[in-house]
Amino acid sequence: MRDLSAELLDWYDVHARSMPWRVAPADKLAGQRPDAYAVWMSEIMLQQTTVAAVTAYFQRFIARWPTVADLAAAEDADVMGEWAGLGYYARARNLLKCARAVVEDHGGQFPADHAALLKLPGIGPYTAAAIASIAFDLRHTVVDGNVERVMARMHDEHTPLPSAKPILTEMADALTPAKRPGDYAQAVMDLGATICTPKSPACGICPWRDPCVARVNGTAPELPKKTPKAAKPIRHGTVYIATRGDGAILLETRPDKGLLGGMLGWPGSDWIAADGPRPQNPPLSANWTKLDGEVRHTFTHFHLMLDVMVAQVPLGAEPTTGTFLPRAQFRPSDLPTVMRKAYDLAQS
Repeated sequence: MRDLSAELLDWYDVHARSMPWRVAPADKLAGQRPDAYAVWMSEIMLQQTTVAAVTAYFQRFIARWPTVADLAAAEDADVMGEWAGLGYYARARNLLKCARAVVEDHGGQFPADHAALLKLPGIGPYTAAAIASIAFDLRHTVVDGNVERVMARMHDEHTPLPSAKPILTEMADALTPAKRPGDYAQAVMDLGATICTPKSPACGICPWRDPCVARVNGTAPELPKKTPKAAKPIRHGTVYIATRGDGAILLETRPDKGLLGGMLGWPGSDWIAADGPRPQNPPLSANWTKLDGEVRHTFTHFHLMLDVMVAQVPLGAEPTTGTFLPRAQFRPSDLPTVMRKAYDLAQS
């Protein structure tokens, strides 16, 4: 009987992608062990994001906060600023909560235990399995989108996602070996990312080419099936960019809960359904001017369109929300993407 996991590990030993948080197979053979902090950091960053987008962020975070204790001691605003642009900002808030819990409850060391990992803030079943497997080489089945695609094609499984998740997880678990489960998990993800890609899979060079049922049946490009998504609703609102006579800019830190929680941004209105006039909620009385154009941004569950209002205000201006930040202390890169779009529109 073929040992498919061993075949894939042989392929991985030669073709593993190089990533700053990964220990290469040859280095592991020489005795180097994965850093649980780096594995955790990368897995949190990679949620809903690509390796290409994450790499520079990961390197900056690790350079600035080399250990989980360093991150736990960081200022919230500094971490949120470094995260700006990565999206899904609840991850950044949970990053801090988790780092502090690891320091306070586990002596600054991530627990080598799946159940204990699940109790940490921001760590769900997938992330706990990934850390346990990759960092500690414990046998846990790691299933991301790449793994789901590989399993669906290997077995020619046509049940649409998300209903297919438990089926594909069971298939993945059946192939997960007791030996080198961490390398195996990364191998399947690499296979999906580089060969068994969503479009035009390179079946000719796949190490699992022969046993792949979907390749034999000619159905690989159409798998995995997905339940059609409902159209995203559109919301709209208004943001206000006020510049004081001394150059200071009016900014606010958004509430911890909700979209962009804890992030720096422009004061503005609520974001409401786009079936009426755009809401107005200026943070102070001023001669506001609406800019030509609008900000358009897509979140997970809706599209957003924002009017941008700008004004020059005197030194004594007193806003009802937000505070004036000296121009020298303002870094546009600290803004989340949608707020940066508003700033860029105001500068154009």
